[in-house]
Amino acid sequence: MLIEIDFQSEEALYMQLRNQIILGIATSMIQEGDPLPSVRQLAGDIGINMHTVNKAYSVLRQEGFVTIDRRRGAVIAVDANKAQAMEELKERLRVVLAKGFCKNVTRREVHEMIDDIYEEYENQEEH
Repeated sequence: MLIEIDFQSEEALYMQLRNQIILGIATSMIQEGDPLPSVRQLAGDIGINMHTVNKAYSVLRQEGFVTIDRRRGAVIAVDANKAQAMEELKERLRVVLAKGFCKNVTRREVHEMIDDIYEEYENQEEH
């Protein structure tokens, strides 16, 4: 699993890590049942604090993307609760779309962008 952290970014490191793992799931680079590296191993591999990795894993667990098992560690286990996922997505999109609306991004441009992103995910699944 390739994790790229931007140390110059304003985004918190644990959120960058969380987002990279979610993108890995969406693009099928990480699959249901796959174990994630141990907190210590991943922290060492990408050069961040173990507490940062632990926080990212905790957020992923709370969001239903991983389970934490004492023997196996963090394991990909995508939450099947679609209704909850849709509600969370709607709340996040509300703010993102408001930002775009304020910057004169059109509905058509948003739809094209969404279609492009979904195409990337679907193309990854085929490989």
